[in-house]
Order: sequence, then structure tokens, then C-alpha cells
Amino acid sequence: MPPLQSSFFCLASAAVLCAGAWGATVAGAQTRVAAPVATPDVAAPYAKAGDAFFRDPALAETRAVIVLQDGKRVYERYAPGYGPGNRFISWSMAKSLTSTLIGALVADGKLDLDAPAPVAAWHKTPGDPRAAITLRQMLHMSSGLKHIEAEPVDTADTNRGLFADKSGDLLAYAQSQPLIAKPDTVYQYSTLTTVMLADIAQRTFAPEAVTPAARRAATLAFIRTRLSGPAGMPSLICEFDPKGTLLGGSFCHATARDWANLGQMYLDNGVVAGRQVVSPAWVNFVRTPSLTDGGYGGQFWLNRPRPKGREAALFPDAGPADAYAALGHLGQYIVIVPSKRLVVVRLGKTQDNVLAPVRVAVGRLVNAFPNSR
Repeated sequence: MPPLQSSFFCLASAAVLCAGAWGATVAGAQTRVAAPVATPDVAAPYAKAGDAFFRDPALAETRAVIVLQDGKRVYERYAPGYGPGNRFISWSMAKSLTSTLIGALVADGKLDLDAPAPVAAWHKTPGDPRAAITLRQMLHMSSGLKHIEAEPVDTADTNRGLFADKSGDLLAYAQSQPLIAKPDTVYQYSTLTTVMLADIAQRTFAPEAVTPAARRAATLAFIRTRLSGPAGMPSLICEFDPKGTLLGGSFCHATARDWANLGQMYLDNGVVAGRQVVSPAWVNFVRTPSLTDGGYGGQFWLNRPRPKGREAALFPDAGPADAYAALGHLGQYIVIVPSKRLVVVRLGKTQDNVLAPVRVAVGRLVNAFPNSR
């Protein structure tokens, strides 16, 4: 779900998920960060900016904040009841993970950004205009497909697909939507689009996996070998629908340190421990503005102004302009700032209609650090 939607809640069918995901603990978690926690400099401007998340009622409910500078963890704090062993739900930060999986397959030469997306349902009928939609357009949320993301809550496509009457086969529901605008002319944030991207990835790296169990197993193996293992995210787990389709728009879980490691991988141009995990071309793609929304890239948000009438996703008025982020519902942030050699992670549960102070505070924390020399 998008970070800016005005209202969204977990329906009864997902109540257990929402309650449990936030308290999930990784037994004996062995997360990997470049250096052990440094003793924070309490006099440093960033310490005050970080501590504000746990003191200011307007920033509640913050549950974890981590800052990496030059690959070193310089600030780490958790709310009572949370710690390094807890997994935190991604919400829409999962979209950036799905983008990363697509990027791996593009780098392998198995997918082409500007070729028609391999969605079989769109190629069954000659002349179906959806057959011309490209992966790039899907990644940019500019496919032109009909979609209602969040409101009205009871009829929104995302809510029906994840929690209600369409949850038995979310992919079929997503693929059935008609084209209502020419691709690359209209921006429409769509969790179901990312679900289709996740399925494209699954069918590309494991075309022989046809049963739900086989699809899940193949996907978990691919994530482990191509992303979570080499990127230093051992706690990462993702969920699937009953058909074995990766719920790559909303439901992944990892520790705060592992979410920070994802940001560090992108900050280091896709390299972790000397290994190229994500291609530099993909890093550049995800942080390049799309045609239909200058504040959105390839399933990442950019710290740039958005078209008139659209709320800023980050803090473009405060800068820095090169910052980009994986964002999620209820105030999940992984902000990557190349000019400051910085990764800032904020995780919590703040309703989106009162999220503006959190967004400002994240910008304040980012800007408590000088540009790197």
C-alpha cells in the first residue's frame, strides 16, 4: 500500500497477521552490518533528531530507528518491547524488493524493460491493448490499468485482493483489470501491479513451478540466493497467496538491521562485501524519475517535487535531491542518501492521515548529517 493514502486498516481477515507481524521475533537472529553499534555521540545533532522519534507524541508510534553512515551503524534505538531480534512488516517497502528481483532478471538477460510484459492473460485475445504494456511502465505505475488503491476501503481493489473476496486468487483479479488510459500518460499507484510484477519474476526464474507449493519453494530459494543471502538480510521472509503468488507489494518481514542492509546495498551501487548483488544500471533506474511522476522511480520514491496536487512522499523542500527511498504504509522508511553516504530507517505504526510530522522528522534526521567529502 502507498505511504500517502489517507486511510487504510486491516480487515478482520487480516487481524492476526497485523498483530503478529509486528511482534515476530527472529530466534537467535544473526544479522550482518558492516560494523558493530558505535557508542552514540549524545551531543551530535543526529542523536537529538533520532531521539525525537521516541519522545515527541506527534511521531508515535515509532518502533525502530537505525542510521548507517559510510556503512557503520551510528544510531540505533527501539521502542520498549522491540529490539534487534524483531521482524518488522514491510508494507509497501516490499515493492522495492520486488523491483530488485525484476532487476536481477533484467541483468540476467531474461527480462527486457521495454518489451511487452509477459502476462499471458493479456496475449490471449488478438488486439488486446494490454499486450503492449511494458515492464518499465508497470514499474513506473503508469500502465494505464484501471485500479482503486485504497478508498472506498470496502471496495478498493487492493483491499479486496489482499483481505477480502478476491484474495483466493489475487493474481487473476489483478490481470483482469481493463486498460483505461494510454500507458505512460497517467500515474496510478497500484499494489496489484506489483503483485503482477512478482508473478512475472516467479514465472521467469521458475517456469517449471506450477503448483502453489512449488512456486513458494522456488521463490524462497531465488530470494535467498539472489537477494537476502548476498545482501545480508537473513531474517527476510515474504508471504504468498493461496495460489503461490508472492505478495510482493505488501507482505515481507525483516529485522530493522536487515532493512538497513537493503538500503546499504543500494547506497553502495549494488555491491555487498565485494559482490555485485544488484547491477549499477538497476540502481540508476530505480532512482530516475518516471515520465508521469517526477517523485517516483522504479518502485522507489524520490526526494523530488511531485506533480501539482500530489503530496510529497519525502521532503523535497528540505533536500537533498539525490535521496530516494523504499516506503510503506503506516510510516515505514528506508531512505538512501548518496551525497551523505547515509541510510536512515524508521519503522513504526503511524496512521497515514497524521504521518506528515514523521516525514518531516525523517528529513530532519537526514539533514542532521553533512554531505560527505
